[in-house]
Amino acid sequence: MFGNLPLPRMTAGIDEAGRGPLAGDVFAAAVILDPGRRINGLADSKTLTAAKRESLALRIRDKALAWSIASASVAEIDQLNILGATMLAMRRAFEGLGASYDQQRAELVLIDGNQVPKGLGVPCHAVIKGDALHACISAASILAKTARDAQLLQLHVQYPQYAFDQHKGYGTALHLARLKVHGPCPVHRSTFAPVRTLISLQTNEGVLA
Repeated sequence: MFGNLPLPRMTAGIDEAGRGPLAGDVFAAAVILDPGRRINGLADSKTLTAAKRESLALRIRDKALAWSIASASVAEIDQLNILGATMLAMRRAFEGLGASYDQQRAELVLIDGNQVPKGLGVPCHAVIKGDALHACISAASILAKTARDAQLLQLHVQYPQYAFDQHKGYGTALHLARLKVHGPCPVHRSTFAPVRTLISLQTNEGVLA
């Protein structure tokens, strides 16, 4: 995309985690890597084991010039739709860079995917499969994924009947089976089709009863 042109030193990568699941917040992270402190092994978080992601997340936090993690809540997802909530989480993550690291101001932002959040105030470029192409996006992918996984482990403690620790909120056969038995809980996204259908069935059964 950028040919042989070098990226500015203060290039921020942004990526999200959790657009597809039926439960939990959507997370985003922004990272400005330090060219002088290389982090080996950065890759798309989906290609890494959980243990490798956790190890890399610690190194990213230690070695990056700046990093920030943010989220948009289940209520915001249901209100805005998942795309709008994802863009909101990305803006929050980017704003967190400036809030926490006043001296580290991004000159360019690379965002995984085909859309960019509005209002960042710096040049932004969407990069398809950017988490496999640019180290700063890979780093953001890892931070967002590990933060979201940590939330789902906490939610498992609150709602063990759904086995969030196993499927992380995605619509697996196990999750759908538990949903049918127990019905949705407050951390399920009510606008997502499988959850919406169950809510509708429960409402209709209540009316018929």
